[in-house]
Amino acid sequence: MPKETPAVELARRNYEGLAARHAQGRKLFGRPLTLAEKVLVSHLWDVGSMKSPPQRKKTTCDFRVDRVAMQDATAQMAILQFMQSGRKAVAVPSTVHCDHLILARKGAAADMESALTTNKEVYDFLRTAAAKYGMGFWKPGAGIIHQVVLENYAYPGCMLIGTDSHTPNAGGLGTVAIGVGGADAVDAMVGDAFQLLWPGAIGVKLTGKLSGWVAPKDVILKLMGILTVKGGTNSIVEFFGPGVASLSCTGKATICNMGAEHGATTSIFPYDASMARYLEWTNRKDVADLANAHAELLQADPEVYADPSKYYDRVVEIDLSAMEPMIVGPHTPDLSRGVSKMKAETKANDYPEELTYGLIGSCTNSSYEDMDRAASVARQAAKHGLKVKAPLLVTPGSDKIDETIRRDGQMAVLESIGGTVLANACGPCIGQWKREDAAAGKRNSIVNSYNRNFPRRNDGHAETQSFITSPEMVVALALAGRLTFDPTKDDLTAADGTKFKLEAPHGDELPKKGFEGGAGGYLAPADDPSQVTVLVSPTSDRLQLLDPFKAWDGHDVLDCPILVQAKGKCTTDHISPAGPWLKFRGHLDRISDNLLIASTNRFTGESGRVVNVFTGERDTPAAVARDYKKRGQGWVIVGDENYGEGSSREHAAMEPRYLGGRAVIVRSFARIHETNLKKQGLLPLTFADPADYEKVQEQDRVSIVGLATLAPGKDLTAVLKHADGTEHRIPVKHSMTATQIEYFKAGSSVNLMGSKG
Repeated sequence: MPKETPAVELARRNYEGLAARHAQGRKLFGRPLTLAEKVLVSHLWDVGSMKSPPQRKKTTCDFRVDRVAMQDATAQMAILQFMQSGRKAVAVPSTVHCDHLILARKGAAADMESALTTNKEVYDFLRTAAAKYGMGFWKPGAGIIHQVVLENYAYPGCMLIGTDSHTPNAGGLGTVAIGVGGADAVDAMVGDAFQLLWPGAIGVKLTGKLSGWVAPKDVILKLMGILTVKGGTNSIVEFFGPGVASLSCTGKATICNMGAEHGATTSIFPYDASMARYLEWTNRKDVADLANAHAELLQADPEVYADPSKYYDRVVEIDLSAMEPMIVGPHTPDLSRGVSKMKAETKANDYPEELTYGLIGSCTNSSYEDMDRAASVARQAAKHGLKVKAPLLVTPGSDKIDETIRRDGQMAVLESIGGTVLANACGPCIGQWKREDAAAGKRNSIVNSYNRNFPRRNDGHAETQSFITSPEMVVALALAGRLTFDPTKDDLTAADGTKFKLEAPHGDELPKKGFEGGAGGYLAPADDPSQVTVLVSPTSDRLQLLDPFKAWDGHDVLDCPILVQAKGKCTTDHISPAGPWLKFRGHLDRISDNLLIASTNRFTGESGRVVNVFTGERDTPAAVARDYKKRGQGWVIVGDENYGEGSSREHAAMEPRYLGGRAVIVRSFARIHETNLKKQGLLPLTFADPADYEKVQEQDRVSIVGLATLAPGKDLTAVLKHADGTEHRIPVKHSMTATQIEYFKAGSSVNLMGSKG
């Protein structure tokens, strides 16, 4: 790492004149500012030219971002698009983190050895591209992107975008950190503005103090039950109140990280002493000193805290002192309840009570405090000669965490009760888990400290019931071996047959001896980029250089068959699953074979099977789409509520574009996916009347008319031609700006970028 980190340079530059930019913002809005508004205003592309304030959830604005971070699975497509721009180096500090492609199977050492061999050509591509184009490169095993960003790059008042939906993790350090698709990242990397809908504002007031078994993870699990999976859409969730001070910096990061599950643009905490401590412990005292000198600028204006309902669209209050440990799931992260309710719910819903696995770590919960609290539970079990009844997998978040908990003993005690330590990578959290136990594929329950629990998400099996809770609760449940165990009330049986009750866990916020390691996995860009060749084999089945998508032909979309009408939850995991498909993230043609393979067909209830209107045969959506493409026939997708929920993976937008899709018509979109569709030149449309979703029939031909006069705020018309000769003309809305309409006309945002040089 450089002697002075990029965060120091950026913080110093940002803090100079910050008060003046905030004053401009107050003048523009005519009122005091929330914390998120302060960060956004200070990063507007040209705040001085704005004549009126942006309207929440209505005005799209241009921003200058401080940094771009990319994980290896999404970085491949982002860099391939960047290479189309012709630019010789990135315009803003950017990093690549190799964390998604390491398959969890046997343990850290064996899994790392296998990953380095299996993924060599992808790692070589990313390493050489980073070296050539001026990006920092974090090698496999260095850690999970969000933990590494928190440890090295995030700082209060920063604005950061990342090609992963859990980028908001950095909000725990006072950063406006937003998950985006690769094309959005490319905009920033070439020096263009990052476009974002000015977000709504949700305030969460925290009072009281956490105690006993209640962890920061429980705060976001509680909030998920309140906001649901779409309650935060196109809003920034901002935490405040006296309870904030009781949370560690990494605890705050956990809460912000999983805010992606309620759809928020991002989440953020105000600067406080816990952030200063974390900066100092991660060798950034100079950043902490800068932040301390500007502390009042890194919080909302006092008037906001005095009368929050006046400045936030919605205010939620949570009393930390009154909380109990929470468990959410299965199949959705907003099915939330306290652990005391699990016995009744397990019986009422016939959840498998026996646990087949417990898993802790991931980008959400792999901090030192998390591991220390989990180890405090394990230590009690070891004292009584007890080992886990359900296998326990442990994922450290970074090399820094890994080395520190080895030194301080937490790893040893977790292993002593039967835990297996995996590589410093995402692993089972994103489906990179080669599960080989007898329960795989059968109806079974697992419990984890991750962030998502969609069907198939962790192990590829729809039958697995995945429940989310805190790391310390995972260890307790794994020791008991059953989903219904409540450590606040229930006993465990020691090796000698005696009964004992676990005491509430304790964990140090930061290591008393400081952190170990943490920079060994970093490679700086090449001193002479001209000597670097980006490695892409023309015969590779994992990497494929991109060809530009075709520009709009100037005509309406006419008589398109419906590839699939998706029913119910259709996340990016349903549209473009991960797991074994991750290895094709750099090869658009190969990965397109997974298009909508996990979606539920409204007409048949099948997953991944649709009818070909030309042959009458049923096949996978990708196979049918390829047949349509050969015939020169465009097609459309119809979706339900919150379509595209989940990951930021733009493959879910690039695949339908590549296979000949023309439009996606839904009841409502998740934010990132809607933006990704716009970037790739597809028409993202919503039913003006959500009930019109029910009018669609399987054999319909769909036309989208009015494209010649496509303009911001102007509805289009979808014509449904039914097989019996009748038709419905229904209004459909879009949220495209003038610039985004130009993406559509050019064929994609990258095409438009190239046409402008």
